[in-house]
Amino acid sequence: MKLERLLTMTMILINRKKVKAQELAELFNVSVRTIYRDIETLSCAGIPVISQQGVNGGIHLMEGYRVDKQVLTKDELISLSTAIKSALTTYEDSHAEAVLEKLTCIADDQVKQSMDHLFVDFSPWGPNVLFKEHMTTLKNAIESMHCVSFYYSTTHGEQTSRIVEPHTIVQKGKTWYLYAYCTLRKDFRLFKLARIKNLLQEETIFERKEVNLSELPWGKKWHQPQNVVNLVIFFDKAITTLVEESFGAEYIDHEQSIINIAIPEDEWLYGFLLSFGHRIKIIEPLYIRDIIQKRAQEIVLLYKNQDN
Repeated sequence: MKLERLLTMTMILINRKKVKAQELAELFNVSVRTIYRDIETLSCAGIPVISQQGVNGGIHLMEGYRVDKQVLTKDELISLSTAIKSALTTYEDSHAEAVLEKLTCIADDQVKQSMDHLFVDFSPWGPNVLFKEHMTTLKNAIESMHCVSFYYSTTHGEQTSRIVEPHTIVQKGKTWYLYAYCTLRKDFRLFKLARIKNLLQEETIFERKEVNLSELPWGKKWHQPQNVVNLVIFFDKAITTLVEESFGAEYIDHEQSIINIAIPEDEWLYGFLLSFGHRIKIIEPLYIRDIIQKRAQEIVLLYKNQDN
């Protein structure tokens, strides 16, 4: 821990002209006295650290001190910077912030400008305090291998109490999930973060199970043949662009305005198809057509009853 703090402190001093000891103490959550001891350690290691007292004082490096900037290439610096900035939009991570500080200090002015050419913001629109709190809690629980508990709501509004062993935070289809071993279901499950309430880290420690994340295990059950339906859909040419974005251009016959696609069937699918309103028409299978027709009739009936 001390070695990491010393390295980070060195990078900060290289990147800034002057920094206050109190600022460093707050950053590393240590006392000011510890910071001054670290300065002595750096000086003994040959790094020319200078400490000045007074109102305009602070800690800085001897003018002219430089670090080798050839550790990473320009493109590598930009890629790492983009990835870290994106991660920091979803949760608080002092380690990631420290790494970003290091990357910035070894980048020249041209690279620093390029670091701002692409920004990926994973956070949702509007206030995201609770979302960040959940992300931070889950990240800490995963790293320390502590179980978490929460209430989870299904698409039908049913709520169950869960205690899980968190393994991975997953972003898929613009939505965030927790991939965890559920002690209630005795199997791995994918939990949508938006449906998690009263999230708490438990004292119980678990042993991480062997999971090959490169195989995307959370999608295997979803795409099993028994869960997939082959859809044939007619669409209005006026929404061709929207259809291409939603289904994928490779599944579209533009001459006939037909979509042919195999897609997992669940409550999400019914809502997704209804979102296109009168602009699409289900051709096959007939039972999906009947489900959508029934849902549409229920919506009409709901508004008629309100009018009465």
